[in-house]
Amino acid sequence: MREDGLATDLTDKLTRLQQLVAGYGSALLAFSGGVDSALVLRVAHGVLDDRLTALTSVSPTNPEEDTAEAVTLAGTLGVRHVVVDSNELEIPAYAANPIDRCFLCKDRLYEICTAEARARGIAVIMDGVNVDDLGDYRPGLRAAHAFGIRHPLVEAELTKRDVRALSRLLGLATWDRPASPCLSSRFPYGTTITLAGLRKVAEAESALRRLGFRTLRVRFLGDHARVEIDRAELPRLEDPTVRAVAVAGVQAAGFAEVTIDPAGFRSGSLNVGVGARTDR
Repeated sequence: MREDGLATDLTDKLTRLQQLVAGYGSALLAFSGGVDSALVLRVAHGVLDDRLTALTSVSPTNPEEDTAEAVTLAGTLGVRHVVVDSNELEIPAYAANPIDRCFLCKDRLYEICTAEARARGIAVIMDGVNVDDLGDYRPGLRAAHAFGIRHPLVEAELTKRDVRALSRLLGLATWDRPASPCLSSRFPYGTTITLAGLRKVAEAESALRRLGFRTLRVRFLGDHARVEIDRAELPRLEDPTVRAVAVAGVQAAGFAEVTIDPAGFRSGSLNVGVGARTDR
């Protein structure tokens, strides 16, 4: 353990990350504001300074809180930040919600990033993908490969656990932030994604967060919502009053029927059985 609190392994990975990003010369970061891209932003800003540009796309599929946090963090660090409107529902086939939906989304995002990078003469486009992401079903990675997007966290061999540890040691408030994928991930594949449906999910999840729940998903099943709460937080719902308020909040968002999943939150629960028969 070093004097600054960094374990040797983390120190090596941080150094490798800094060297990798410095070697880019200039970079544009696809910046969601989540824990992974926030760490890349912090490290890249330290080595590239004004040769770094962050780009955040604003869409009905993204929680408004995520965009607000991205804007705040970029502003706090003093990073040049470009915010671009992008409505994935306008993409042919996206709203039909095929199993490669994420490819269609990332293809649009990286097209926007590429145009911005070219206009600014930026050498490299990067994102916040970490090593653990490579083991999940993520068709968006195919789009990243097609556009030549760099994954500095992967290249530096950082896992999600490493990302959180380094973020905490570097003073980033995002270090323990729950994962926040796009709202479309709440719709089972094949279920049409609509603006009204996205708003229902967003409002329902906001209602649950106002009750203090942090890690959760409201799965869209038509008029039925299946609520997944982190297992560590599930005991709170044993209180009849808390449970009643939680259910009422989801119903107020427009769901007629609400089920609290007793198994709790499972990341990618709608991906079960999908990755085995599609490209990762």
